[in-house]
Amino acid sequence: MRSVVITGVSTGIGYAAAGELCRRGYRVFGSVRNDDQARRLLQDFGVLFTPLLFDVTDAGAVKAAAAQVKVAIGDNGLYGLINNAGISNPGPLSVQSPEIVRQHLEVNVLGAVHTVQAFLPLLRRKGAAARPGRIVNISSVSGRIAYPFMGSYAASKHALEALSDSLRRELLIYGVDVIVIQPGAIDTPIWDKAAHIRSGYRESDYGSVLAGIDLHATRRSALPVAVVTRAIVAALEHKKPRARYAVPDQRFKYWLAPRVLPDRWLDRIIARMLNFKKVRDDLRQEPP
Repeated sequence: MRSVVITGVSTGIGYAAAGELCRRGYRVFGSVRNDDQARRLLQDFGVLFTPLLFDVTDAGAVKAAAAQVKVAIGDNGLYGLINNAGISNPGPLSVQSPEIVRQHLEVNVLGAVHTVQAFLPLLRRKGAAARPGRIVNISSVSGRIAYPFMGSYAASKHALEALSDSLRRELLIYGVDVIVIQPGAIDTPIWDKAAHIRSGYRESDYGSVLAGIDLHATRRSALPVAVVTRAIVAALEHKKPRARYAVPDQRFKYWLAPRVLPDRWLDRIIARMLNFKKVRDDLRQEPP
């Protein structure tokens, strides 16, 4: 039986991937952060699912989970490690708390490092007939393109892209492949968590711009999570997978245009889209 580890399976892409892989007959080990989530997912996914209780920022807990998986699968090894756990807490970088920036890096970047280091020995499957396991890192279109108010998230995903490239080349000696998935806007609960951006920065110079952002409209145009799970399955199962699977919700707007237009042109286009207006220092009022 093929076994995989997925981090961050309580909701969103991780939840959908765990469900799809269980349906395909995989044995899925999924990370959650509390017992209530573990019990719920056991009911949802059945006997092929095993919850792992850890936070990806806790290297010791990740190592303990890897030891638990090793006992469960024996010499069979892991078929795949899917680094999905992540956070997105948008806001203007000029006023966003440095602690929020740090949290993005700790969860989205160091979390992936912790899991790779802990589970890599299980991906190096033994035996001439055994294919080495694969690492699938869930990045984002923000890993290539940095839009306003997504700076912390984009920085973490840019870092994950670089980390993935280095890992893919380093792990050639083991035959362990590293594949990146780059989703655009996907219909998951992450949109609910981003709703605070309109109120949390109301008193900043970006308050009027943020008030005009319609997150509900953006979510309505987002792609279903199934498009990402299909890319994950392809990354795991295809004989010769791509190094990257891009899943943008609007291919020209969010993928092709930023790659072909000069940066200054793109800056002006984004400023018009968001109705940016320059702030005059002589008229600016400091928040109380």
